[in-house]
Amino acid sequence: MKPDKKQANSKQQYRINEQIRVREVRIVDEDGSSVMPTRQALDIARQKGVDLVEISPNAQPPVCRIIDYSKFLYQQKKRAKEMKQKQVKVEVKEIRFGPQTDDHDYQFKLKHAKEFLEEGNKVRAYVFFRGRSILFKEQGEVLLLRFANDLEECGKVEQLPKLEGKKMFLFLAPKKAAQAKKSQQKMDRERREAEAKEASKQQAELNEAETETPANGGLFANIKGGEEVLKKLQDSNEE
Repeated sequence: MKPDKKQANSKQQYRINEQIRVREVRIVDEDGSSVMPTRQALDIARQKGVDLVEISPNAQPPVCRIIDYSKFLYQQKKRAKEMKQKQVKVEVKEIRFGPQTDDHDYQFKLKHAKEFLEEGNKVRAYVFFRGRSILFKEQGEVLLLRFANDLEECGKVEQLPKLEGKKMFLFLAPKKAAQAKKSQQKMDRERREAEAKEASKQQAELNEAETETPANGGLFANIKGGEEVLKKLQDSNEE
């Protein structure tokens, strides 16, 4: 434990050691938690050659850990990195139009915008007015409003068409969070499992049917009056 060096760090995020000036703290570790005087917790940290780190200052009493401060910071950084990796990364995809975009080009870009939104990305569509085409700004606004309407099922408008310089922007956000696409290997495995389950079910039904068929009934077991016919045959055999 080197408190002087660590406390000298002006960018320190957590209070440690003598910086913790409350009367008592709650110590958490692998075995649970316990409340003790701060001085006692400091003594335990010194004996172990580590630090007393305050991790939740607003709790009553404040929550601390007895751990090497450098190791604690590494764990926090690693945890933050893992959480960031788990988050769905949202990108902003751009779709560009001209004020007089033809229908074929419009449908092509509409298809791509739909794919972007279904993947969980945002879409920034804009009309670029070159030179005197700024005279068609109302036409550009109508085009963007049509675009938003055609994407109503998968996107919601975050910003209505707005002219900024020579560009008129429309912002759309996905309505549903992106769903991770299944890999081909996973889909094949699920298909095999479903087929195996169905085959097992059919075999079980077959076994059940064979079990329910009377052992001594033969062809007469499932017809009306079959038992009497069977009895007569048995009697004739005995004679």
